[in-house]
Amino acid sequence: MSARFEELDWQQTPMGDLTLRRRTEPTLGVEVFEVKLGEEFLMSSLFTVAEEELATLGLAATHGSELAVLVGGLGLGYTAVTALRDPRVSSVTVIDALPAVLDWHQRELLPTSAELVRDARTSLVLDDFFALMRRAPLVRYDAILLDVDHTPRHQLDPSHSDLYEVAGLRALAAHLRDDGIFALWSDDPPDAEFMAKLAAVFDESVAHIVDFANALTGGTSSNTVYVGRVR
Repeated sequence: MSARFEELDWQQTPMGDLTLRRRTEPTLGVEVFEVKLGEEFLMSSLFTVAEEELATLGLAATHGSELAVLVGGLGLGYTAVTALRDPRVSSVTVIDALPAVLDWHQRELLPTSAELVRDARTSLVLDDFFALMRRAPLVRYDAILLDVDHTPRHQLDPSHSDLYEVAGLRALAAHLRDDGIFALWSDDPPDAEFMAKLAAVFDESVAHIVDFANALTGGTSSNTVYVGRVR
């Protein structure tokens, strides 16, 4: 068991101080990995169900095999690893704008890291996902899975906001193959205004509510996974 708190890495980034720490959760007696950006908690290995469901629900909506998947936001790696476990997936490209996050996995510091980086189908890319979506597509994907911002309304950086508008979603859809899928994680309940924007771009769109047990509160918490099929 680890010490009560162990800081595994700390780096300055344009968005604030990024910290990776490992701690023991005293109420459960389990080891927990957490990421903070400034004073905000970004993610915790205590709560990974929705990150996994982002990949599961997104890929469940795809058709065919030899799927090429793009993941926006590496984080603790649970979305990317879940995608790799789908036998239809031939490649998973993961884009993250923070060199530190890529480095954590390349050093195999996190529970998912070895499975992720040792799989020949994985490519870890240092880039700005949002800037990439604004560019003309060089490669098209069967599925794009995005987990960077807290919600379409609550972004980590103001430069991300245009992606959640109709024009930004259309630019993203251009990076999808025919019948391709866009899936997005959100910390908030389904947002009717954002659903209307999805409907303006995608032939089919749905908001899945993902419930999971919250061991800290003893109750149930929920996230949302939006899934849209490109025109």
